[in-house]
Amino acid sequence: MDAVTEAKRNAGYRAADLVKDGMIVGLGTGSTVFFAMERLGERIASEGIRIFGVPTSNQTAMRAEEYGIPLTTLSLHPVLDIAIDGADQVTPSKQMIKGRGAAHLREKIVADAAKQFVVVIDSAKEVSVLDAAVPIEILPFAYGSVCRKLASLGGEPVMRNGVKKDGPVISDNGNYIFDCAFGKVDDPSGLESAINAIPGVLENGIFAKMTEKTLIIVGKSA
Repeated sequence: MDAVTEAKRNAGYRAADLVKDGMIVGLGTGSTVFFAMERLGERIASEGIRIFGVPTSNQTAMRAEEYGIPLTTLSLHPVLDIAIDGADQVTPSKQMIKGRGAAHLREKIVADAAKQFVVVIDSAKEVSVLDAAVPIEILPFAYGSVCRKLASLGGEPVMRNGVKKDGPVISDNGNYIFDCAFGKVDDPSGLESAINAIPGVLENGIFAKMTEKTLIIVGKSA
């Protein structure tokens, strides 16, 4: 196991060990979260803890089934005890950019529903200022007008294209994903609101309004 993978595993396992018997757990998407799910599966098997997970993507739902994690929905459990997710960039003030896996719409809904939001990362994701391209989920009908307005905000929107698939990436919700570069983001909260105010935008990958309930776990390697 290389150092980065070991750090991700360390972060995921530490997050999973915060989960208590009887909790409803939001399950994010991505490699570090999958280590948390691996550990939760171990705890279910060895300790007999009883939990339910709310997955943020089809991939997460399939992985949860592999690990023996029972699933439920936000309709049945609109308030979650904890949500565990990863991030692409995180600042010291706990503001972040997410969405490399194109699941940020459901991830933000699940994080908002959780009492505690636990974000698992390796040290490479720590930054002083957010500057990665911002993933944005856009209703296909509106992408032309949305891109024009993103440009007026100083952004450079680029449609995310598939790998091993011709054409655009389509989210689990049936929408387009654009990655929009803004350079250094000096006001993450303001930009998050401005992007979401554009008709046709479903959600963007800036997470700047949940810092009070957010716990960042940075994984370590031996």
